[in-house]
Amino acid sequence: MAAAVLVGRFCRLTAGRTASTLSVGYRRAVGVPGSSRSVSTAAANYIKFKLDERTAHSSLDLFKKDTGVIYRMLGIDPTQVQDNPERFRDWAVVFGDEQISSGRHYWEVTVKKSQEFRLGVAEALMSRHDCVGTNSSSWVFGYAQRKWFAMTNRKTVPVTLVGKPERVGILLDYEAGLLGLVDVENPRIIYALRAQFVTPLCPAFGLWDGELVTHSGLEEPEGLK
Repeated sequence: MAAAVLVGRFCRLTAGRTASTLSVGYRRAVGVPGSSRSVSTAAANYIKFKLDERTAHSSLDLFKKDTGVIYRMLGIDPTQVQDNPERFRDWAVVFGDEQISSGRHYWEVTVKKSQEFRLGVAEALMSRHDCVGTNSSSWVFGYAQRKWFAMTNRKTVPVTLVGKPERVGILLDYEAGLLGLVDVENPRIIYALRAQFVTPLCPAFGLWDGELVTHSGLEEPEGLK
């Protein structure tokens, strides 16, 4: 597992690169067949998903009926994990089991038990050799070294957020090309990434310590734009 630890460190270090904007265009992803079981096309924002074990890196264990994920430094021997093209082999990443191809959707994540993670969306066909945030097929908000940042295609922008909340929201407006990080205590979009989404997206998570718990099937808080 030494190699897995080293590549995990590399993935984290890429967050140090900065850029003035994260408004990005679309580039076709090179990857594998979609892992999610269905495509959500409803305009409502009640997307309900679980984490997809088929995509989970061997250092990640799912719990709470596949709505939570915990990082294990040693993890499972990769050779003992079912070999399939949907699994992340190099990066501590897991996808949600639903795809989104239209509409406006909202979910939340309990983050209080982790100090290093990424939350966002990625194209369902994103390469399983990449880490979320390091290519133009994924858009994430991350937390590391007690600081928040927005990231895509290896470029990061600091996100001003006082302290670290126990829980944050993610708002995706597919047609508007918006991914927002939401303050759930005082509902507002703290920071928004802009992009042109043209292929199905999955909720995406990267984790390098502790645990995260997802909460889907939620109504969007009033007042978000």
